[in-house]
Amino acid sequence: MFRCVTLAAVMVAISSAALLVAVPAAAQTARNFPATALRGELFVTDPPNVMLNRQPARLAPGARIRGADNLLQMSGAVIGQPLLVHYTLDPLGLVLDVWVLTADELARKPWPTTPQQ
Repeated sequence: MFRCVTLAAVMVAISSAALLVAVPAAAQTARNFPATALRGELFVTDPPNVMLNRQPARLAPGARIRGADNLLQMSGAVIGQPLLVHYTLDPLGLVLDVWVLTADELARKPWPTTPQQ
């Protein structure tokens, strides 16, 4: 009987920990983007090759794509999907960070689409 109580306590603790991990991502309402983030359309063709604003580009090694739910997505999972995003470039001009926009984020205007803006 002692083992059953211990096992039950462990299962409750694991369930509680999983719930605590899941809540922050779901509770997040607004994301803060870096000042250098630009808006554009990303189309993953053959990772690391992408089309960014209808121009060929490449994902940087270690590039991160965050979905509208702010969870990381693999580039292979979004092949062929046109995505409206905010993105940053590394010093070599490779796409480093990508955030797929929600409807609320897309409504925020104006947002720069080029570094000159």
